Amino acid sequence: MANTGACGSVEEFLKQCQQSGDAAYSALRSILERLEDHNTRSQGRIFLSEIQNRFDTKEARDQCFSTYHFQIEDIFLDQFEGYQGRKKLTMMVIPSIFVPEDWSYTFYEGINRHPDSIFKDRTVTELGCGNGWISIAIAEKWLPLKVYGLDINPRAVKVSWINLYLNALDEKGQPIYDEEKKTLLDRVEFHESDLLSYCRDHEIQLDRIVGCIPQILNPNPDAMSKMITENASEEFLHSLSNYCALQGFVEDQFGLGLIARAVEESIAVIKPTGIMIFNMGGRPGQGVCKRLFERRGIRITKLWQTKILQASDTDITALVEIEKNSPHRFEFFMGLSGDQPICARTAWAYGQAGGRISHALSVYSCQLRQPNQVKIIFEFLKNGFQEISSSLDLSFEDDSVADEKIPFLAYLANILKENSYFPYEPPAGSKRFRSLIAGFMKTYHHIPLTADNVVIFPSRTVAIENALRLFSPRLAVVDEHLTRQLPRQWLTSLAIESTGTSDCSEGALAVIEAPRQSDLMIELIKKLKPQVVVTGIAQFESVTSSAFVHLLDITRELGARLFLDISDQFELSSLPGSNGVLKYLAGTRLPSHVSVICGLVKNKVYPDLEVAFIISEEESLFHALSKTVELLEGNTALISQYYYGCIFHELLAFQLADRHQHLERNCENVKSVDAIGFASSATSVLSNAELSIDGVENGSLIHMDVDLNFLPIPSSVKAAIFESFARQNMAESETDVAQSIEVFVKSNYGFPTDNSTEFIYADNSAALFNKLVLCCIKEGGTLCFPAGSNGNYVSAARFLKSNVLTIPTDAVSFKITEKTLTGALETVKSPWVYISGPTITPTGLLYSNSEIGEILSTCAKFGARVIIDTSFSGLEFDFESWGGWDLEGCLSKLKSSCKPSFCVSLLGGLSLMLNSALRFGFLILNQPNLVDTFYSYPGLSRPHSTVKYAVKKLLSLREQKEADISDAIRHHTRKLSSRSKCLKEALEKSGWDVLEPCGGVSVVAKPTAYMNKIDQLNANADDSNIRNAILKATGLCINSSSWTGIPGYCRFNIALEENEFNKALQCIAKFKEVVRIEVSP
Repeated sequence: MANTGACGSVEEFLKQCQQSGDAAYSALRSILERLEDHNTRSQGRIFLSEIQNRFDTKEARDQCFSTYHFQIEDIFLDQFEGYQGRKKLTMMVIPSIFVPEDWSYTFYEGINRHPDSIFKDRTVTELGCGNGWISIAIAEKWLPLKVYGLDINPRAVKVSWINLYLNALDEKGQPIYDEEKKTLLDRVEFHESDLLSYCRDHEIQLDRIVGCIPQILNPNPDAMSKMITENASEEFLHSLSNYCALQGFVEDQFGLGLIARAVEESIAVIKPTGIMIFNMGGRPGQGVCKRLFERRGIRITKLWQTKILQASDTDITALVEIEKNSPHRFEFFMGLSGDQPICARTAWAYGQAGGRISHALSVYSCQLRQPNQVKIIFEFLKNGFQEISSSLDLSFEDDSVADEKIPFLAYLANILKENSYFPYEPPAGSKRFRSLIAGFMKTYHHIPLTADNVVIFPSRTVAIENALRLFSPRLAVVDEHLTRQLPRQWLTSLAIESTGTSDCSEGALAVIEAPRQSDLMIELIKKLKPQVVVTGIAQFESVTSSAFVHLLDITRELGARLFLDISDQFELSSLPGSNGVLKYLAGTRLPSHVSVICGLVKNKVYPDLEVAFIISEEESLFHALSKTVELLEGNTALISQYYYGCIFHELLAFQLADRHQHLERNCENVKSVDAIGFASSATSVLSNAELSIDGVENGSLIHMDVDLNFLPIPSSVKAAIFESFARQNMAESETDVAQSIEVFVKSNYGFPTDNSTEFIYADNSAALFNKLVLCCIKEGGTLCFPAGSNGNYVSAARFLKSNVLTIPTDAVSFKITEKTLTGALETVKSPWVYISGPTITPTGLLYSNSEIGEILSTCAKFGARVIIDTSFSGLEFDFESWGGWDLEGCLSKLKSSCKPSFCVSLLGGLSLMLNSALRFGFLILNQPNLVDTFYSYPGLSRPHSTVKYAVKKLLSLREQKEADISDAIRHHTRKLSSRSKCLKEALEKSGWDVLEPCGGVSVVAKPTAYMNKIDQLNANADDSNIRNAILKATGLCINSSSWTGIPGYCRFNIALEENEFNKALQCIAKFKEVVRIEVSP
């Protein structure tokens, strides 16, 4: 007798279903409502049994599907290898969802190849669950803690719930319990979800993710534009299940965009030890399918592979078009027995002729190779940086490369995500990085160093050259392996006779190349009696310390400085090899005349990325070397320090602190007798130069005394930095920035270039400027600075022993004029003129096009070499009223009247404009003789390929007026303009006279009200010591008139982080109160 209970009669139900697919779905929803109600659940299940019994043959079930728009059939599980559970599952399907087919059956076969423990007590989700049969089968066989079946199709979710009740209850409506006394209703849930959005929104972390996800062979960009509801048409809902839209991934071109998105969403919610299992059609080719996973940091294991016939109604013409326009070839087979792959075009032709084509179908088991780090990387990418995910490549044949690169990318991603700017770090190097080096030495080599024993340099060559300039010995003996990048003049000088003085001129310093073998090196040292020795240890002598001890003894006897290079023997490893030098230092303190140099270049990922450090246990040498870095190099690039810091951190992270007791070190023979001291000229400059202030442990200083930009890093800059390090195998053309720089200087300054123009790059413009100073010295020139120039540049020129002349500037505009320039140039031979512009540092005033034209015209008359420094430009507050420069027009007028020696070199950088996170300087030379002279000083720290890649990309975006970078520069300019007014107001209220700037990051002001006042700090507050008075009273660091070169005027950097700038304003007000200055309103 027909059931006529709560669900009505079977006949009534079928009559409603017969009307349409939508009517059938409505009827099924009514049944689901009964199943969800505990009071009517049993009747609902019995009713479904009666419906199933009505259609008990395959023909009847097929007729039911075509007539009544649904079908209930059994899926037999005992056919799958190793299966020991129930024999079958009873499943319903409707036309608007996927019907289980070869794809899903093959997928389940692959899942079955995992051990039984794979899902036991785990939290599992199935993506694209369709009618839910795989989710239910997993729960039935493996007894997971919970299975979440997810599908974007709302009707699929409702039908899956019906199927869950069909299998959780028997035909009489009674619960079916498993061995743990649970039913499927306890273990399985189904939810509407766009891929993993449900788990993400509910913060569900998953042990296992499985997905039989479709490939889109002909993506339709409009397919997802409609509102998704369960009342949508059956055709739309079926296509919805197929995710016909483009997904925004590079894999879209192969029909794999949806799988790519599923993988990236899985990374966010999978537990670190979790496993992902995906079904992959082989049409794009096995290599493409594997790379989809591997480039995202995932190890894959192929569980199962078979072939299935291509559905006859599937159009593959889109794949034919892809092959037509690219070298890629898809993979098909002729029938199921064919073993030679054919391309899409051949498969299309074969199919058109009536043949059946097939393709491979594989099941992959996937695990994150370094899960925590990979999660951090993708968390960063999804927060506004999705567009660069196509550049990410975490596939590595060598695990040791992965062990270096993935943690660094995670660290870099975290730094870029968490920080709006890169913090100030002292010139000696990042305190964290120096501490990590000291920690590595202490942990692995038992040498008790601190961060204050380590100075960071951009490269080993720079470290050696800076050390030699600091001591300026008459004669130095240098290991022949370490002389390649030293100045040619040093290597060709014949002035090797010692005269008893250590303060020689640039050309007088002589370097003798020596063999590395210690007995030969010692013999040379004995005969030549050099004042400085720079050498490494031969590999065969490095295991013991005897060669090192002999070098210590002979240099101590002679009073010579020894710089020992350990780069070749230093290993960044958790099991470093034996090193005689480091063994010695574990038991004996480093003598005061000895320092250790180490260049870090042997990383596995970026082999040309270099950082170096010098270890010294002499405090005075540590401070002096730190100052040479600031003067001659600016600073060592922070990202390079981050990279090697990450490696050191990984080596220290698993070590227990102070596990080994450190032995007392021998301190005998630490002091050397009459060792050569610093050159007197170097001592004078370093003592008087107003360099950045360091040494406060709590980091409470506010730095308005550095040429750095601490404003928020634009997202496009962050993206470019990350992408440059994430890429692999960059083409040379992608890092060639010459054309980009040429366009940049042409559009910004009208600077002319031609085929003979030389473009030279460095980590920052300071290093390039100092090489130009050496060129000036070599030509016997005098470097002419306008009064009111960058104090570090003036000090660097003096440190390098250049002849320096100050050009007076106008008392009102603080600019050089034709009259003052002529007066200065008449007094010198071979003048070199330094011009900061268009924005003048530190005043922030601007040279107009006519003013720079007059300056160049005057320089041309005297045959001067001109250095135009644009490093501090690009942030002009009112560009429209200023009007810009046309240097090409200015120079073209001078061709016929200038002396042959006249030339203009353009120095520049992008750090202030794009933010100091990206350090890059450039120099453009147009005179061949000057180019040759410049290259005679080869020890330049070049920007890494990653920096050049990022710079080229950003300059391209800027030229295209891309919104983010253009808006960021405009925003920074407006912010600096506002800051300058705010600071002016605060200073004037506190008794300062302020020169209002027109651009840049600096403001200069005169402490008029403080002159000759006695403050509570017992110091006369005048323009020479007000810097120290303000520092002592408030912790604010500024530059005094000795740095600005303008009598009475101090410099303030306004490009600070917002909170720091506000604190600076408070410090200015506080200082007024401390000194008790009264200012008239």
